[in-house]
Amino acid sequence: MRSLLVLLLIFIAMPAFADCPAWTTVEAQKEITSLQNQINRWDDAYHREGRSLVADELYDQSLQRLNEWRECFPGDPTTEPLRTASGPVAHPVAHTGLGKLHEAEAVEAWLRDRKDVWVQPKVDGVAVTLIYRDGILQQAISRGDGISGQDWTSSARKIAAIPQRLAQPADLLVQGELYWRLDEHVQARSGSVNARATVAGLMGRAELDADQANGIGLFVWDWPQGPAGFSERLSGLAALGFAPTKPYSHPVADFAEAQKWRDHWYRTALPFASDGVVLRQNQRPPAERWQARAPYWAVAWKYPFAKALAEVRKVNFKIGRTGRITPVLELKPVMLDDRVIKRVSATSLKRWQALDARPGDHVAISLAGLTIPRLDSVVLRASARADIRVPDAADFHALSCWQPTLGCESQFLARMTWLSGKQGLAMRNVGHGTWEKLLETRRLSNLLDWLTLDASELANIDGFGERSSARLVTSFQSARERPFAQWLKALGLPPTGQAQLADSWQALAQRDTEQWQAEPGIGPGRAAQLSAFFRDPQVVALSDTLRAAGINGF
Repeated sequence: MRSLLVLLLIFIAMPAFADCPAWTTVEAQKEITSLQNQINRWDDAYHREGRSLVADELYDQSLQRLNEWRECFPGDPTTEPLRTASGPVAHPVAHTGLGKLHEAEAVEAWLRDRKDVWVQPKVDGVAVTLIYRDGILQQAISRGDGISGQDWTSSARKIAAIPQRLAQPADLLVQGELYWRLDEHVQARSGSVNARATVAGLMGRAELDADQANGIGLFVWDWPQGPAGFSERLSGLAALGFAPTKPYSHPVADFAEAQKWRDHWYRTALPFASDGVVLRQNQRPPAERWQARAPYWAVAWKYPFAKALAEVRKVNFKIGRTGRITPVLELKPVMLDDRVIKRVSATSLKRWQALDARPGDHVAISLAGLTIPRLDSVVLRASARADIRVPDAADFHALSCWQPTLGCESQFLARMTWLSGKQGLAMRNVGHGTWEKLLETRRLSNLLDWLTLDASELANIDGFGERSSARLVTSFQSARERPFAQWLKALGLPPTGQAQLADSWQALAQRDTEQWQAEPGIGPGRAAQLSAFFRDPQVVALSDTLRAAGINGF
C-alpha cells in the first residue's frame, strides 16, 4: 500500500552512497523536475487507472532519491504524490499508512523504547476500508489518499473472501488488504510477481467476473474501534467471521524475535506476496485521532530489495577476443540483497544501444541466479545526455587487434588472457593482471613478445620481484613445450569440430575453403573462417615468429 506518507518514508541512508550530485542550481532544478514528473506519472497511473508502471521497490527508491536531491538543493516545492488518488467517499477513520525501514539499525532504534509489540507480514496488496451495519456489509472504500477513496462496494460484494454478513449483528469498521491469492508463494525466491498491480487493476474495473473475484483474498490488519488489546482484536475479528490472522501475528520482545519472523516469512511459503513485515504497538490512540500520515505506533520493515535503483557513472566497452563488444556500466555503489554492486553488464552492444543507458541515468538492477548483477531497464534518464565514444562494431572481429594499438587494447588483452589460460597454453601464475602490467610498461607489442623476456628484464619491472620473475620465466619456458594443437587454440584457431588436423602449420595453411568444408562437422561459414585465419597476414607473421622460436609444428 502506497501511503499518503510515502514522502516521509524512513530510510537510513549509507553515508558513502548518499553524497550530493555536483550540479549547478539550474541542473539540479532540471533533474529534480524530471524525477518529480516521472513519479507523478507513476502515481497517476497507479491511483487513478489501477496500473503499476514500476516495481514498488523502485518507486520507493526513486522517491528516496527525490527527497535526497531536495535536501541537497532546497527551495523546490514538494509535490503531493497522492494528489490524484483521492475519491468521492470519505473514510470514517483515516488510513494512516506506514513509515518504512530498511536497515536493521533503524529497526533496533524503533523497538528500543517500545513494549508490547506485535509483528505481521506486510501483505502486498491494496488497502481497503470495510463498513458493516448490523453485521451486514454496507460499503467498501479504496484507500485513496487516506482521507477519501473510491467506492468499491459493488466489487466487494462479489469477493467471497470478504464476509457479506458477520457472525454477529455488529456495527464496525475494519481496515485491511485485498491481495491476489498465490499458491505456496516464497517471497525470497519469486518476489512480488506483480500481485499488487493485479489486484489494483481488477478493483479499478467496473465489473469483476467470478474467477477474478475468487482470486482475491482479504487480510484484515486493523479494527480501529475494536478492543484495546491486539490479541483481543485478533480473536474478536476471527469470531466475527474474518479470516484468522493469528497464524501471521506474533508478539516480539526484542529485535532478535522480530528478525526471526521477518526471515521466516521471507523464506516460507505463504498464500500472498509480502514486501516486508509490520511492527505494531499493542496500544495506540483512539481512532478519531488517526491521521493520514505514518503513525508512531506502527512501522514497516521491508525485505531486501529484489531490484535496486542505481546511478550510472560511466560506460565502458569491453571488447572480447573474438571482437564481441560488451558495454559495462560503472555504477554509484548500491546495496542489493546485502551485496554492494558497483558495475553491471549490458550483455551486448545492441542491447545497450536499445536502452541507451548513459552517465547520470538511473537503472534498475537485479540478481540473476541470486549472484550475478543484471541490468533490467532504464528507470530515469538524465536531462543532459552525456556524449559517449562508442566503438564501431565493424572495426572488431575475430581477426582484428593483434597488436595493442589505440582502440585495440581491450581485445588484445583478451587475446593474451586466452592464450595463457586453461583453454590455451595453461601457463601457471600468468593471467590478466600479468599481461596488464607488461602492457603498461610497453613490453608487449604483439601476441608473442613474451617469448623473448628473461628473468633480469622482468625483475626490473615494478610489481615483479626476483621470485615472481623466476616463476614467470618458468611458465614461459613450459609454454614452448606445449603440443602443436594446443598452440593453435591459444592463437585463436576457430573451432574445427571433428576435422582431422595435420601436425604442421604449412599443411593446414595450404587448405582452401572447399577443403575445409569437406572435413566432417565443418559447414560453409566455419570453413570460410578457418581459411581466413590461416591467410590473415597478422596470423602468418605470428606463425613465422613461432617457427623462428623453434616451436613444434611451425
